[in-house]
Amino acid sequence: MSVHRFRSSDESFRASIAAMQDARLRPELQWEEIPAPSRMAPHAWAATGEIVLHDEELAAGRIVVLHDPAGQESWKGTYRMVVLVQAQLEPEFAVESMLGDVAWSWVTESLELHDAGALELGCTATRVVSQSYGALAERPSTVDVEMRVSWTPSGEDLGPHFAAWAAMLAAAGGLPPAPPEVAALRTSHRATAPRQDGADRP
Repeated sequence: MSVHRFRSSDESFRASIAAMQDARLRPELQWEEIPAPSRMAPHAWAATGEIVLHDEELAAGRIVVLHDPAGQESWKGTYRMVVLVQAQLEPEFAVESMLGDVAWSWVTESLELHDAGALELGCTATRVVSQSYGALAERPSTVDVEMRVSWTPSGEDLGPHFAAWAAMLAAAGGLPPAPPEVAALRTSHRATAPRQDGADRP
């Protein structure tokens, strides 16, 4: 049963979301609908997702679809995709000065892979390195990457954009690009989904 109630009878938005949910996604993606934020746009839909391979969570994130029938100037359109991608990478990434560029390539290549035309595309990539000292010195260092991405779909079909979000999660989790029906056998880099200590804003 859906946990989200549409706040109006906007049949266009309802139809767009229903069609989006029929998109062919990577088999490693496990997702579920969640309550959407209520103040960002007249209509909204949201979901969380994880990339799972061999019973191990490699990356996690969230997607929010915003819709304003009147459009918003900053969007340059009536729909806006707002996504979060998180993963914990191997310690070697702590000294990877180009990690931001790599994260940006995960975004652009995922959109291109699914022919998801994007306007006003923006991304913030944050790397957090955690090191322990003293009595905790034996704990291994960890590197967390968080990507906050937003864009305006260039068309009304939201399916490719849903699939692109799944591809971003897969890339952060170390999976190579693949058609939706093909599951990956192994990862290109070691990653795990970060532990969630609290809710994040989209």
